Amino acid sequence: MITNIILSVVVILIAIYVVYRNIKKKKEAEVEKQIEVDDKTYTIEMMIEFVKKRLDEITKINLYDIGLSEEELKRRKNKKYELKKALKGCTYGDVNDKKYVKEIIYDLLLQEYGVDETNISKAIPFDIPSLLTPQDKFDILLFLYKKSFAYEAMTEFIKKYNLAALKYLEGETKPSYVITSQEISTIFEQENPVLEFSDKLEVLVQRIYQKYKGYSSIDEIRDMNIDGVSGGVSGLPESFISQVAQTDGDYLNQISEHKVPRACDSIWIFFQGKSIRLEFLSFGTEAELKRVCQNIYKYNNPGQLSDTNGYKINEMKDGSRVVVVRPSMSETWAFFVRKFDVKRATLEQIVLFPGKEDTIALLKYLVKGARILSLTGEQGCRKNNNAYGNDRKYI
Repeated sequence: MITNIILSVVVILIAIYVVYRNIKKKKEAEVEKQIEVDDKTYTIEMMIEFVKKRLDEITKINLYDIGLSEEELKRRKNKKYELKKALKGCTYGDVNDKKYVKEIIYDLLLQEYGVDETNISKAIPFDIPSLLTPQDKFDILLFLYKKSFAYEAMTEFIKKYNLAALKYLEGETKPSYVITSQEISTIFEQENPVLEFSDKLEVLVQRIYQKYKGYSSIDEIRDMNIDGVSGGVSGLPESFISQVAQTDGDYLNQISEHKVPRACDSIWIFFQGKSIRLEFLSFGTEAELKRVCQNIYKYNNPGQLSDTNGYKINEMKDGSRVVVVRPSMSETWAFFVRKFDVKRATLEQIVLFPGKEDTIALLKYLVKGARILSLTGEQGCRKNNNAYGNDRKYI
């Protein structure tokens, strides 16, 4: 009997002690401190971490524990569901979901993170053009063109400055289709854009979004009305560079001196039948290229891209066809997106050589005569512009 009483007293004392410790911890727990204001706080990397954390909190909060009214609970539940749906849909290429997520990020940076006119240039040096990278300049220019031309921005930009012309690069004997960093810098100086604070914040939000949920450096380009975009399809793979570094340091120095692009520096667009390399853009690292490849094909759950199944062919939400490959099937991670912009293509636009009128007339009569035709050509030359059943659109 006495033993039972002693045990009961011990259990009660332990319970009281545990409750006391919990109350004491809660009292001593510090309220979450505000973000310390310094130069490092306003880097893009820190803002991405903040956005990730806040969106995670918003989508995982238990609304029943915070004592909301019925009307407010319903409103918050709808908002939470809409955000979760948008965060999933934006990775499939849905421009409406992307716009919604960017609006949320815009509000978070402005209202909670404390971004203002005095500190926004610590993330991207808008006020000092000489410190802007070619990607910064291109993002600003594309943003301004998009305000005027919407998804025709890339087309208008290329046409205005004749960027789709053949040109010779230093050290090369043959001309190629390429848009260089120097061209972007020259155009930026000519345009001399003046941005409002809201414009600067929009550019910053896009940079954060594309590194968080988007497709890195090609995120905005993929949405444009062009024929397609590819990444990782040229240049040296990281595995080859690391192997060379261990065996032949002299060859590695030669690669560095000649600035041979890596696979993660490879970004190409297809514009009016031409494959144009965007020399001024890069994914930065192989890990970033891998992230894009792992996300860009996921619409409608086509299955896992694995070492045993090293490629996937699928469609994106806007109807674009996407092909993704990975090692060991290929030398590096790579993707191809084709947009089949058939509404804008005409025979007069596609056939450019002298005497094209006779060729176009011959094609018309061949089709009217129901003759068998064979279409051949290199990748990107518009062989399958009629891939979606619009067989005689141009005739």
